[in-house]
Amino acid sequence: MIETVVIDNIDGIMKLISEQKFSQEIGRVRSPYFYRGMPDVSYKLTTSLRLNCKHLHKELEPSVLRNFNKYACIEDPSLSSSIWKQMMIGQHHGLPTRLLDWTYSPLIALHFASTENNFDKLDKRDCVVWRFDMKDANKNLPWRYREALKRERAFIFSVDTLTSLVDNLEQYDEDMGSTAFVNIEPPSVDQRIINQYSFFSIIPSGMESIEDYLENHTNTVKFIIRKEIRWQVRDLLDQFNISERILYPGLDGLSRSLARHYFVRNSITQAQKE
Repeated sequence: MIETVVIDNIDGIMKLISEQKFSQEIGRVRSPYFYRGMPDVSYKLTTSLRLNCKHLHKELEPSVLRNFNKYACIEDPSLSSSIWKQMMIGQHHGLPTRLLDWTYSPLIALHFASTENNFDKLDKRDCVVWRFDMKDANKNLPWRYREALKRERAFIFSVDTLTSLVDNLEQYDEDMGSTAFVNIEPPSVDQRIINQYSFFSIIPSGMESIEDYLENHTNTVKFIIRKEIRWQVRDLLDQFNISERILYPGLDGLSRSLARHYFVRNSITQAQKE
């Protein structure tokens, strides 16, 4: 089921970022939630591969990965050892893949929801944060995948664990069908992956609608954040030290952060004229 929650004040934001779940097994708080923030509530949950290759995504995916590996292995020869590593490294650098990226941090998700390339749009459209329970998704996995997680005492696959079960897309698609997908943790190849607390869902080619899957097989929440509070949320995140400077370490992130920090809103400009 997908529950829709509309947030129109900061109290709602604070509730979102502070929600926790207590584990009776270990007597500690261990949240099972993944989050994904998007700047426009109308955007659908879909992969970059489907957005880029559309109805030919299944036919073109092997060529995309083969050519990425052919040239990228100069930088990292180990890419040839794992189709999953190829996907994650490729996604990290902008390659269209079947991966859907999430974060374990609601603050990070709020950053991506409340950030625009064009800052003038920030108060023009509602944004959205999705939250789903990874344990719900794991319940739908084939038995041997669930057993592998159980042996590892884990809820998320590593590259090595998944590769030990399946190392090609055809078998993965057959195993998952349209009713399951694996959640995987990327290798910590750079500080950006670490800072963004990233995880990926590997969407099988037979799953036509991720949102239909979430509706039918999980308890998912869609937080719609009203446009009237987006600037307030954005400035609150800066106070929490969540900004482009942190999430994109280096001069690019620093420059993007400073550009937004010193951005002059049209409403302020108009008020000064009056």
